[in-house]
Amino acid sequence: MLSSARHTAHHADVVIVGAGLAGLTAAHHLTSAGVTVTVLEEAPYPGGRMTTEEIDGFRLDRTGQLLNTSFPELFRTPGLEALKLRPFTPGVLVHTDGRNLRTGELRGAKRAFTTARAFAAARASRSAGLDQARLGAALARLASLPMDRMLARPDRPTAATLAGRGLPARTVEGFLRPLLTSLLSDPDLTTSSRCADLVLRGYARGRLCLPAGGAGVLPRLLAAQLPPETVRTGVQATSVGTTSVATAAHGEVRCRSVIVATGARAAAELIPGLRLPGFHPVTVLHHTADAPPLRDASLLLTGTRRGPVAHTTVASEVDPDRAPRGRTLITSTVLGAAAALPVTELDRRARAQLSHVYNTSTTAWRLLSAHHDPDAVPAMPAPHDVRRQVRLLSGLYVCGDHRDTSTVQGALFSGRRAAQAVLHDLGIRPGYAAQTLRAA
Repeated sequence: MLSSARHTAHHADVVIVGAGLAGLTAAHHLTSAGVTVTVLEEAPYPGGRMTTEEIDGFRLDRTGQLLNTSFPELFRTPGLEALKLRPFTPGVLVHTDGRNLRTGELRGAKRAFTTARAFAAARASRSAGLDQARLGAALARLASLPMDRMLARPDRPTAATLAGRGLPARTVEGFLRPLLTSLLSDPDLTTSSRCADLVLRGYARGRLCLPAGGAGVLPRLLAAQLPPETVRTGVQATSVGTTSVATAAHGEVRCRSVIVATGARAAAELIPGLRLPGFHPVTVLHHTADAPPLRDASLLLTGTRRGPVAHTTVASEVDPDRAPRGRTLITSTVLGAAAALPVTELDRRARAQLSHVYNTSTTAWRLLSAHHDPDAVPAMPAPHDVRRQVRLLSGLYVCGDHRDTSTVQGALFSGRRAAQAVLHDLGIRPGYAAQTLRAA
């Protein structure tokens, strides 16, 4: 439940600074254990990077991050019971050699691997069938690998490990590299190989998807189901301690414990000495067209070698709630240095690339929105600790995707870990239960 800044309470058991996914998740776990919580958010709305704006009836995400049905925290987080997921078509389309080929589809009890090319090529080429079998076996091994064994592997930059996975170069370059580039938001693949394996494991175990109605649905659901007056918007925290939070214009909020649940840059400003990670910049482009350039609910990977767009999708085919009835929404994600280009130049380059990708003219497309975030995804270079400390000292805690993996799953899990640390220090045993998530 939201309230305006002028009603800010001056006492709670726990004050959480930041109403993104991590902060709201921590609030749910704490209130479920009977702890009183106040969440302070500088923006006029909760959500952090997970927000959605509405323009001309279109729902446009400000983030390029994708969800996966294998994210366990989507099931465990109280408040997300009503979340609906819109899965992409199984597998992905990869634009290569002027064609879009379906690849990476896992199905059936044996999780057999198939590709669009395979329907013809597998019968004519033993090497093509062998490529499929190798990739299918590699993904199946990741899907069944226990987490502790995965995290015990040597940790190196992902780019340095791709050639050593026993897969042909054409499979690595035609599938693994573009897929990991998009899922990690890292075109150079400097990310920790352990983190890359976690992402691939999730891909092999679930389905990539979008939240119905936009990314902003997640924080709205979480905020709406907290006790009344829990979330205070329009409140800027200026300093934090173990028993209070000072604000710019609303006095001091006293408490027994403080959780800093902001983005990494804001957290480092509030907590001197907290390490500031690097970031992967992202720009999300939203276009509308007279007709869908592809009548398919697929994620289309383009890489970033022949244009600025790493992946694109006809979002209105995946989730019809994102566009007015009968209208088309194309959402494309730009990574790396190109994300910082001026909008006019970026749009020009993206349209040229998307014209080839979708095999259609993009001249008449209209740009609805271009959202650039230089701090979109905290970098996870090797070696990366996916379980960084959330307890700094008794009474002061920090959480967010920068304390875990730089994913929605990481943000949610980090919030839960912070709540558990607070409850432990307060001598309270958590008693919340797992929730059930509906897929649609």
